[in-house]
Amino acid sequence: MPNNDFTGKTVFITGAGSGIGRATAVAFAASGANVVATDIDIDSASATAGLIEEQGGRSIAARCNVTSSDDIAAALDATIDAFGQLDIAFNNAGIEQPVSPLADIDEDDWDRLVAVNLKSVYLCMKHQIPLLLESGGGSIVNTSSGAGVIGIRGQSAYTAVKHGVIGMTKSAALDYAATGIRINAICPGIIETPMMGRFSGGTPEGRDRVIAQEPVGRMGRPEEIASAVQWLSSDLGAFTTGHALVIDGGQTVGL
Repeated sequence: MPNNDFTGKTVFITGAGSGIGRATAVAFAASGANVVATDIDIDSASATAGLIEEQGGRSIAARCNVTSSDDIAAALDATIDAFGQLDIAFNNAGIEQPVSPLADIDEDDWDRLVAVNLKSVYLCMKHQIPLLLESGGGSIVNTSSGAGVIGIRGQSAYTAVKHGVIGMTKSAALDYAATGIRINAICPGIIETPMMGRFSGGTPEGRDRVIAQEPVGRMGRPEEIASAVQWLSSDLGAFTTGHALVIDGGQTVGL
């Protein structure tokens, strides 16, 4: 299967209402896949599905709070009802941490970051893997971060959970390597998304501050991350499992 041909495959994406999730949903649909766009904001998920349908693709939207096992199961049931099987899952939903030294992090904020950015990946894979086994194999890609491979001042909670995503990905990949299921992670750097807009404060000064961290001198585009997810999910990436692919414009190279 060429890298850009996912005809007949069904892809399930969390956090598909904006940013990397939306770009990846649109890219898979343009490559022939059936796409299930999920998000805690059903209007955003529906907008993504609408974009796909306007371009002639096949998509459904589902509301999914990724901290809820029941929500995930229901969204996957809708996937099977609509398209008959699951082939690829992109567990992408996540939230940011306000800049804060560790001792000043509120315990509730810590628990929320763990639930949304780490436990959700476990819950998603727990429900996705049996469906992939029924399909004879497939691909899971989990969203970690450049913060998953380095330490970042003021980001102890976010860094902890993103390191955790990589560790879980590597271990799960070994659990299922012989079954035809490949499990990998992506580690984006500073990407032009609504989340990055919030993190930078939405000001030109904040934008310049985060761009200054990128050796290439710009933010990445969501479409550049989408292409990496597609490669990991394609036959061209068939010998890759348990890998954390850093896509960060060189941000972590010298750290």
